[in-house]
Amino acid sequence: MRPPAILLITHPEVVIDPAVPVPDWPLSPLGRARTALFAVEPALGGVARIVSSAERKARDTAAILAQALGLTAEVEPALHENNRSATGFLPPAEFERVADAFFARPEESVRGWERAVDAQARVVEAVRRIDRGTPPGSSLAVVAHGGVGALLMAHAMAVPISRRLDQPGAGGGNWFLLERGSLALRTGWRAMPRP
Repeated sequence: MRPPAILLITHPEVVIDPAVPVPDWPLSPLGRARTALFAVEPALGGVARIVSSAERKARDTAAILAQALGLTAEVEPALHENNRSATGFLPPAEFERVADAFFARPEESVRGWERAVDAQARVVEAVRRIDRGTPPGSSLAVVAHGGVGALLMAHAMAVPISRRLDQPGAGGGNWFLLERGSLALRTGWRAMPRP
């Protein structure tokens, strides 16, 4: 039996619609298919609890995994992506430039976005709270976002916030393992399978 862990899982591909608020974007058909394939990942075998961000794409991901594991997904509002409501939807190239600045200047609010240091503190406290509320001896899954994962990984590695810790590839759908209690990093990023 493998030691209990925290799986930090990022939602995979979404339906991007500039007319819909970003927190309300659902998973795309590809995102749903990837999540269904991931649901048989051996690391999920000991998961007794699934908690997700309140954003729809994370809830969609958690619901698919919870159904496959016979669990009920819970929601933790503090797991949301960094607050970007000041700018709303940004075209991809502009978004990437602002995201680069968010990670490069973590103690500044870039274009009104939540500061990276504040987002990191919020996420770490949320994961610690979820961990404390989960019975010992079992694993738990936390379903969130790429930025959340990068900030949590920086904390787990005790290194400065950096975009180099962001999830690989495009579209999301990645995961890593943390130790329960200490939140020490057990693995690097791994990708959900693709159909």
